Amino acid sequence: MAAFARTLRHLFAPSAAGSFPDPALARIGEAIAAGERLHDGEVVFAVEAGLPAGEAWRGAAPRARAEDVFARLRVWDTRADNGVLLYLLLADHAIEIVADRGLHGRVTGAEWEAVCAAVRERLLAGDDEAAAVEGVARISALLAAHFPATGEARDELPDRPVRL
Repeated sequence: MAAFARTLRHLFAPSAAGSFPDPALARIGEAIAAGERLHDGEVVFAVEAGLPAGEAWRGAAPRARAEDVFARLRVWDTRADNGVLLYLLLADHAIEIVADRGLHGRVTGAEWEAVCAAVRERLLAGDDEAAAVEGVARISALLAAHFPATGEARDELPDRPVRL
């Protein structure tokens, strides 16, 4: 019964465009670009209303989906292995951060969880755009601490958020 209920929740999840319309995505993209001026990492924001029915039925975990999106959007494909994905799965109220291997041992799980908690707090307050901008800013601060900007012009991944 739980699989059926979850599948329905994902099938009938309101569109991510309702929570994140194009103007909001543009402002989140601007926040990504501003943050990337402070560090040499790459930040990607992706939001998805619900999983495809088959994945929801099989019980696919939000983390597994985030890792798939990380790979599909090629967030791993940076010179310094320092790409970070901030992923929201609206139907499950899930917030996932997937960081490339260059950040392992530098940023702790507690630091990533603090970012998720800040995003969650803003989402619960009903300010979806501000939640994403807050998450991007906090991720950028962590990246700036470990991969400060060198002044070298580089932008390896698009700053435009992705609505799946």
